[in-house]
Amino acid sequence: MNAVFVGYVVPAIHVLACLFLIVVVLLQTGKGADMGAVFGGGSQTLFGSSGAGNFLTKLTTGTAIAFMLTSLILTWGANRSPSSNLLDRLPSPAAQAPAVPEQPAGAPATPPANPAPAEEQPPAE
Repeated sequence: MNAVFVGYVVPAIHVLACLFLIVVVLLQTGKGADMGAVFGGGSQTLFGSSGAGNFLTKLTTGTAIAFMLTSLILTWGANRSPSSNLLDRLPSPAAQAPAVPEQPAGAPATPPANPAPAEEQPPAE
């Protein structure tokens, strides 16, 4: 149940919170929006003459809180997922054979050259 919740439900809520937060922020008017009405511009309000400043501010706050919580839950879920460490699966260094065998004191430093295998000729017909 936890894997379904963190894997499907929380990301869906997170994406919806992201999109809704973008829309709510874009609906809000800026601080200088009333200056256009002073110089003769018409005031175009979507939520009436009183505006929706308080409503949109609370909606933005709630959506931002939901976004932050889902972000934290997704981070927590990503860190708790079972994973294996590659270094834990490697054999210990004491159990490994040496990569280069030790040479006796009188042996040459280079290995003897092996003769190249003879190339096979196709049979003549």
